[in-house]
Amino acid sequence: MYAVIKTGGKQVRVVEGQEIYVEKLDVEEGENFEFTEVLMVGGEKPVIGTPVVENAKVVAKVLKHGRGKKIIVFKYKVRKKYRIKQGHRQAYTKLVVEKIVA
Repeated sequence: MYAVIKTGGKQVRVVEGQEIYVEKLDVEEGENFEFTEVLMVGGEKPVIGTPVVENAKVVAKVLKHGRGKKIIVFKYKVRKKYRIKQGHRQAYTKLVVEKIVA
């Protein structure tokens, strides 16, 4: 059984026991978090929501918070002496999916 959830402006396909990285959530480490925006529940008889599946949720446990690898953002304009160099590290939350309720 799997589910497609919406979090952080993205859609993520999850199964029970899977570890996922999502945009940072405001939840303490070790606590459970419920995703109520379930777009699809799959398995033997798939259910597709319009836009979400009623009474479905995905329960996940927060393992840790962190920041990703640094990326370089470099902007410039040709022949105008305009150059900007910035670094960026995206914050994330690591979760493990405990159960899918449909």
